[in-house]
Amino acid sequence: MKGGDKKVLILGGSGFIGQAIYKELCQYYDTYATYHSARASFENNKQFVRYDLQEDDIFQILEKIRPQIIISALRGDFGAQVQAHQHIVEYLHLNKCRLLFLSSANVFDAYSKFPSYETDKTLSESIYGRLKIKIENMLLRLPKSKMAILRVPMVFGNSSPRIKEIKKAIWNNEAVEVFPNLVINVTNDDRLTQQIHYIINRNKGGVYHLGSTDLVHHEDFIKDVVDRIGVFNPIYKRVFTTNEERYLAVLPKENKLPKNLRVSYQEIIDHHIVI
Repeated sequence: MKGGDKKVLILGGSGFIGQAIYKELCQYYDTYATYHSARASFENNKQFVRYDLQEDDIFQILEKIRPQIIISALRGDFGAQVQAHQHIVEYLHLNKCRLLFLSSANVFDAYSKFPSYETDKTLSESIYGRLKIKIENMLLRLPKSKMAILRVPMVFGNSSPRIKEIKKAIWNNEAVEVFPNLVINVTNDDRLTQQIHYIINRNKGGVYHLGSTDLVHHEDFIKDVVDRIGVFNPIYKRVFTTNEERYLAVLPKENKLPKNLRVSYQEIIDHHIVI
């Protein structure tokens, strides 16, 4: 029996992170996912349901699948995202169900002097960061047993949009943008999905910071990743948004995961050795 036959629904299952979560969980749980753009691989998979964020009511999908776990990795129109999560919260009140919401380090992008921890107050200058804060605030009113907010830094991985973009720039002889003064932490799809699996398995709730346990300058990290991808002579465009060091990093203090699930930025770099 799969995970006590627990039903999991991944919203945004056709995106890079959504697909990675599906691959990690589908062997263990009765896992469903939504997709937006038609692709044969999704249309032919009975576990995938088409969902248009702006046209469809999420409530109908929830009523049809009746999941015990919802994982939100939605992207798309910001207003529609807010409305969808309002409906999810209503569903959580009425049913035995938990939500894992993928948030972002950007909820702290107005604080640039230090890395951020779980209990720090959120404040964002970006529209994206403010969207995530709005949804987080909805969820923080729920009991911990009903939700987990997963704040994630930049996500890498061999098939990640970020790595694809870097490879494309190198092959087209275009500049790869690096931010010399930006201090970050990072993760990849493999480690992130293992952490999500653990949080589901152990019925964990509250706020989690799922990035590497250490920090690195964006420029150094990208250059190291490019070195691992292959022997190139890339052009780097160094972008200075400020003259001082700026942090965009989410570190765990309260909710630390077991040692085997933690990751260092060096392990993320080593992951990009092309075999």
